[in-house]
Amino acid sequence: MSFLFGSRSSKTFKPKKNIPEGSHQYELLKHAEATLGSGNLRMAVMLPEGEDLNEWVAVNTVDFFNQINMLYGTITDFCTEESCPVMSAGPKYEYHWADGTNIKKPIKCSAPKYIDYLMTWVQDQLDDETLFPSKIGVPFKRNFMSVAKTILKRLFRVYAHIYHQHFDSVMQLQEEAHLNTSFKHFIFFVQEFNLIDRKELAPLQELIEKLTTKDR
Repeated sequence: MSFLFGSRSSKTFKPKKNIPEGSHQYELLKHAEATLGSGNLRMAVMLPEGEDLNEWVAVNTVDFFNQINMLYGTITDFCTEESCPVMSAGPKYEYHWADGTNIKKPIKCSAPKYIDYLMTWVQDQLDDETLFPSKIGVPFKRNFMSVAKTILKRLFRVYAHIYHQHFDSVMQLQEEAHLNTSFKHFIFFVQEFNLIDRKELAPLQELIEKLTTKDR
């Protein structure tokens, strides 16, 4: 969760998405932070008793956006048009951008451009009150879960790019513990609710196995 990053540099790639204080979602976020503090990530991702799955997924999706925003924000100096002319996760995986609205046909672009498109697109979804309602009693749309799955699938690609192309920089900045904890939390969450297809996780499969076997 965001609290993992404490008082570190608050440089983010995009503006942080805040959950309104005093709202039920804010209470859920506090609950998640408290359980995370116990160090048991498997427990921390479970749906709290009596809570709505859509709301739990919404709160955590916002939080993962903020975490990745912060992590990518620390390495933007190293992720440039020159260093990363394509958006890749190792030699076997390359991603082309399309959002189905502004860019319908997938385009090949540099990693910083792709991640800019991706984070802007995610931000637009999170800011859409009809998709991510912040007011109590406003129902989630029927397609909410499929939108959340697309967001998480795309956010995974930023982790994959950081691990494959910029892990040296992450280590130089001594951020690897933050990156690993954040990614492990993300993976436990998507596994708990089956939110990302296994084939999409292939670029980091070895790492996922390494991070998750210890906690079985």
